[in-house]
Amino acid sequence: MAEGPGSWRDFSPARSDGGVARGATANLRGAADTESTRREQRLGPRSMDPAWEEMRGAVAVAEVEEQFLHLAIRKQVSYRKAIAKSSLQHMVAQPNPALAMRSDSERQIRSTVDWSEAAVYGEHIWFETNVSGDFCYVGDQNCMAKLLQKPLSRRKCAACKIVVHTPCIEQLEKINFRCKPSFRESGSRNIREPIVVRHHWVHRRRQEGKCRQCGKGFQQKFAFHSKEIVAISCSWCKQAYHSKVSCFMLQHIEEPCSLGAHAAVVVPPTWILRVRRPQNPLKSSKKKKRTSFKRKSSKKGAEEGRWKPFVIKPMPAPLMKPLLVFVNPKSGGNQGAKIIQSFMWYLNPRQVFDLSQGGPKEALELYRKVHNLRILACGGDGTVGWILSILDQLRINPPPPVAILPLGTGNDLARTLNWGGGYTDEPLSKILSHVEDGNIVQLDRWNLHVEPNPDTNPEEKDESAADKLPLDVFNNYFSLGFDARVTLEFHESREANPEKFNSRFRNKMFYAGTAFSDFLTGSSKDLAKHVRLVCDGTDLTSKIQDLKPQCLVFLNIPRYCAGTMPWGNPGEHHDFEPQRHDDGCIEVIGFTMTSLAALQVGGHGERLCQCRQVVLTTSKAIPMQVDGEPCKLAASCIHISLRNQANMVQKTKRRNSMPLLNDQQPVPERLRIRVSRISMRDYEALNYDKEKLKEASVPLGIIVVPGDSDLELCRTQIEKLQEEGDGAKPKTLSFQKLSPKWCFLDSTTADRFYRIDRAQEHLNYVTEISQDELYVLDPELVVTQTVSTSPAMPDLVDSSATSPGHHFAFPSCSSSPPSSPAPSLHQAAALRQRTICHYIVEAGASLMKTDLQGDTPKHRAEKANDPDLAAYLENLQHYQMIQREDQETAV
Repeated sequence: MAEGPGSWRDFSPARSDGGVARGATANLRGAADTESTRREQRLGPRSMDPAWEEMRGAVAVAEVEEQFLHLAIRKQVSYRKAIAKSSLQHMVAQPNPALAMRSDSERQIRSTVDWSEAAVYGEHIWFETNVSGDFCYVGDQNCMAKLLQKPLSRRKCAACKIVVHTPCIEQLEKINFRCKPSFRESGSRNIREPIVVRHHWVHRRRQEGKCRQCGKGFQQKFAFHSKEIVAISCSWCKQAYHSKVSCFMLQHIEEPCSLGAHAAVVVPPTWILRVRRPQNPLKSSKKKKRTSFKRKSSKKGAEEGRWKPFVIKPMPAPLMKPLLVFVNPKSGGNQGAKIIQSFMWYLNPRQVFDLSQGGPKEALELYRKVHNLRILACGGDGTVGWILSILDQLRINPPPPVAILPLGTGNDLARTLNWGGGYTDEPLSKILSHVEDGNIVQLDRWNLHVEPNPDTNPEEKDESAADKLPLDVFNNYFSLGFDARVTLEFHESREANPEKFNSRFRNKMFYAGTAFSDFLTGSSKDLAKHVRLVCDGTDLTSKIQDLKPQCLVFLNIPRYCAGTMPWGNPGEHHDFEPQRHDDGCIEVIGFTMTSLAALQVGGHGERLCQCRQVVLTTSKAIPMQVDGEPCKLAASCIHISLRNQANMVQKTKRRNSMPLLNDQQPVPERLRIRVSRISMRDYEALNYDKEKLKEASVPLGIIVVPGDSDLELCRTQIEKLQEEGDGAKPKTLSFQKLSPKWCFLDSTTADRFYRIDRAQEHLNYVTEISQDELYVLDPELVVTQTVSTSPAMPDLVDSSATSPGHHFAFPSCSSSPPSSPAPSLHQAAALRQRTICHYIVEAGASLMKTDLQGDTPKHRAEKANDPDLAAYLENLQHYQMIQREDQETAV
């Protein structure tokens, strides 16, 4: 077994009392090398333990009792590095010594993956963190905060989740603890070099799940300052063992790693090779000159110009679907920044790319020869279009299919492909499974060719108008008129004053105000007078003039304007077919102000035609938008034609047949399911504790549905249940009517509850997310508790019917402490005290808790007319929601 010098503390930091974690001390001994003999001599009397002799020549494990802790830490000096080094030694070659010996002044704390030739083997990827506790992975003996006796900022590695103080990062090199390797060196020429990936073992103070050896759960140490190790887990496959010799045996160190549940989408580090820069051979000058020397020289020079420090050499693996993840960190209120870190934990960091660091082109070029490649675009529809355009440029054949993790609002393409209207809190592990299992479908893409209108009077030319569209291809829609004018005014205002558009709520309010203003002025009412429309050779101009639309939309996908369906569902008596995104046809729709208003409540526009080619001629400058990118286009002739079809990944039901709770049982004909509601306050406080959250729920009633029902059918039954309960009954919590924004909660398929997007309810069987009880989340439910109520069985009523003088506000769960009627963060936000808010948030206060009026701190700041503070609190609120998924699991 390969082994380097060092000590076990490289893997398991020493405790402050000079000992090590109970049950985590192990003796490692080699079979036939001199280093093993020297270690045995240093061990003293403990080396004569029978267990040691019994396993001589391989691996020996001996549990050290409490009375030997201090003795062991003194004597065990050079045999403790096995685990820290074992995850690296198996790779083909050792890191470049020249790079490893860089001076401290040249080193930097990296928060991105280094793709240069100076990349460090096993380098950590650091992000600032505010996780609870003061423990540092280097241990008290090497911790700078302990030495200086003062608090220091801390950082967390995205790839292996260890936490250290920022000044202690250099100490990790002294104890030689590296991150899971993301590539391998190409220096070795051994034809028998290993191609397997070894485990990367890390000690954890917190660990979910059960021990792989004994099957028992891990006893969590909830004290913030607890330094006791409870588990050893692998950063690759996530296998976890109790930190004691009866569960974790040292033969696990050299076992090949399976890469875990998502092995099919993980790019193994053995595929990514770092190559050395080619050198000009000195012997070439001694060779005889040839007539073709110049040609060969120029060819070699071109090759050197294309040289890249890394190459991808995939191994044949027909069942694998390697994934590239592209994240737009600015989408969704900066949700993307946290999502990048989470994907680096589940995957190889070198398959996760930040689009703000140069775009997707270089990554797609690097991975273009990988078979069965898939792409996950994390962002809005514009991010997806960007990636598809780069795939066009590179002419990758066949083009890899693209899945979507929708961030932000809108996301019409994501809705069309069943990925939902925006990411909430579904575990990223589940999303990776959906990407792997999703079906590949085709998406039509359309060219936009613009030419100036030669019949326009030059004197009437609008100097502010553009000569071309912002994009020459669209995937979702192309429109002109009212909607484009509103989008253009928003875009211009945001460009002029970006600081005023950092809140989703304010952005929506601006849209609404601009739309209302445009409606009053009627600026788009004469659109029909300046448009000529020819579809597949048929002139529809007269039809346009009769309809007098204020907006024309050329639609490729069924969804438009954040989820509406403007084409509707034409029946058999109509002359049109249902809309598809892969039929090579585009739908042309006209909107009046009346039909635009009806669109928001399920209506549709005026269906004009379905065609394959369009010629649109305008006689004056008109606002237009291409997939949400607006401009004011001068009088032009626009040709719309099919460009190509892109491969996309459509989210589908995880199983082809009806899922069963027990595969040995038949599908029940009918199910009686108890429905319980959960308030947003309880969900935010307890969604990581499933049992307590279940206890905090309040029953609504029982529904009876067929055994193969999906959630859409269950929603109908629950709404009927609400109608039946909406009588002359007392308005206690159980009989409060569900608000329109309620959603289902998955309580079965993950280690915590998470919300299900309403647009994805048809993808989930009821038996897949519930066994005997169905839970729903009501975000607008406000819960209070009377003073005389027993904590075990709270009498919950609506705060609107509660007198402030007779009741106190309590969380509905019995385990939570009483909260004050006016929490300090809410008070600080209401008083616009920004500095105090900052300190309270940094101290760990929740930004999602509501007061008696149902307001979060962000809402308090908005009511106090402090938009900057409200935006600050809203951004941090997104971080807190996602951060709960991976609360500190590493030491």
